[in-house]
Amino acid sequence: MAATIVERQQTIKEIVCDILEIDPEEVTQTSLFKEEHDADSLRAIEILASLEREFGAVINQSELGRMVNLEGVYDVVAEAAGWKL
Repeated sequence: MAATIVERQQTIKEIVCDILEIDPEEVTQTSLFKEEHDADSLRAIEILASLEREFGAVINQSELGRMVNLEGVYDVVAEAAGWKL
């Protein structure tokens, strides 16, 4: 059975929070990883690689500029994985 949007968003949030070492309660859909959660470019690449593994999608590193918050990450992963938005 296919995962729902909510399940996918939850998985993405768990991956991001794990890599950034922050509590899920601290992150909103629009909170900025770099500015609000001290993420650096290495962590961003780690997030990208983890998402590729988790969802079996290839994400171009040029998309990192859009992956500034959970909303952006979800959009990028959805496009890469071919999910309907």
